[in-house]
Amino acid sequence: MSTTTTPGEAARLPRSVRIGYGSGSVATGAFGTVPGLMLLPYLTDELGIAALWAGVIVFLPKAWDVVLNPIAGRVSDRTLDPAGPRRPWLIRAGLMLAGAFALIFAAPDLGSQLLEAGWVLVFFVLAATAYAFFQVPYVAMPAEITSSYDERTRLMTWRVAILAFTIMLAGATAPVIRDAVGGRDGYRVMGVVMAVLIVVGVVSAWWGTRRAPIGAVAAGAGSLREQLRIVGRARDFRVLLTTFVLQALATGCMLAGVDYLAGDVLESTGAATILFVCFVGPALLLTPVWTSFGMRVGKRRGYVISSLILAAGALLAASAQVAPAGVVFAATALVGVGYAGCQVFPMAMLPDAAAVDSARTGENRTGVYTGVWTAGETLGLALGPAVFAVVLALGGYLSSDGREITQPGSALTAITLGFSLLPAALTLLSLWWLRQYTLDAAEVAAAEGAPA
Repeated sequence: MSTTTTPGEAARLPRSVRIGYGSGSVATGAFGTVPGLMLLPYLTDELGIAALWAGVIVFLPKAWDVVLNPIAGRVSDRTLDPAGPRRPWLIRAGLMLAGAFALIFAAPDLGSQLLEAGWVLVFFVLAATAYAFFQVPYVAMPAEITSSYDERTRLMTWRVAILAFTIMLAGATAPVIRDAVGGRDGYRVMGVVMAVLIVVGVVSAWWGTRRAPIGAVAAGAGSLREQLRIVGRARDFRVLLTTFVLQALATGCMLAGVDYLAGDVLESTGAATILFVCFVGPALLLTPVWTSFGMRVGKRRGYVISSLILAAGALLAASAQVAPAGVVFAATALVGVGYAGCQVFPMAMLPDAAAVDSARTGENRTGVYTGVWTAGETLGLALGPAVFAVVLALGGYLSSDGREITQPGSALTAITLGFSLLPAALTLLSLWWLRQYTLDAAEVAAAEGAPA
């Protein structure tokens, strides 16, 4: 049975709760990584769908999520359950997510590109719907289970570390499973394995947070539109969200480009796994370091520095067509160093903004805040593959139905630029908004009545 805490209580959370909460990143990491990595190549290189239309199919379900996420937040805010408003949704929506995910890649041979594209679209929409009702309550939980500014950062350390491990595990093994089995069966087996991984994360988060405190704040009054208007006027939240969305767009471009960079530019399908290990390996090691660094210099400054490192790595990757593969792997590892901080800091800053609002107003709009946040993140990650698909189309990329073909030089250039210069530019652009963020430990503590 969960316990109840007052908003001002800043007790240190048990390690079991931190790990339990963080394990939910197994589900979010698998679903956030694998479609962005594998779905576009599945559509263009296995089903033979033109790059531009494949980008539309990848984008539409995520665009639906943008609309649905704030509604999911509102629904979870008003859920009445002995386990709290968030935990019941973890198990309900999480299991639905796993089933729909497996079916995305399980299309039988329907003899029609239109029917097969429709299959993918329908089950991707169902998976995106279930994901909204899992992710929004999950992201909302930190603002309610602790009111400590630093404890939220520690909580995010576990979440980001497990997220980084999951990204490496799912991102590295999904191409290996596909290639080991081969053809469409390879995608089908990969989908089932990833669905099982999602189930592990869902059940672990639901069970592991059973003893997590529940913040005792009444749900906000007024319609969803009114609450969205209030959230939209929260300046610190707004600029933080804009920063994060632009960086999610950059990450989405890089994820979508991995398989193409490995197979077409580096001419090695196995390089996709190496790129993922290079990307996530540093994050596994450095997430606690970023947390400690942020506690010394502040979350905002840490976020700026990690963003600059990510952009530097992406810029270095622009040499992929002429530099040795080792340089590209090193550039990707540098991106991974920055990416770890770019996950730790904004995820720790979000509950600060939501909790300050709850403390000041006495109303709980945490679900709406996180709904808007996850909608923005989803939009960025969805636009990434869609934008990358447009870059492919502009470069003259040739789709196929499982056949080996040689891409023109313009397509190789498009792949390289979409993986490197475009993400770097988006990351640097995002810092214009981040510099406007002002919340710090003293202001959060003052608003919540807790020690800094």
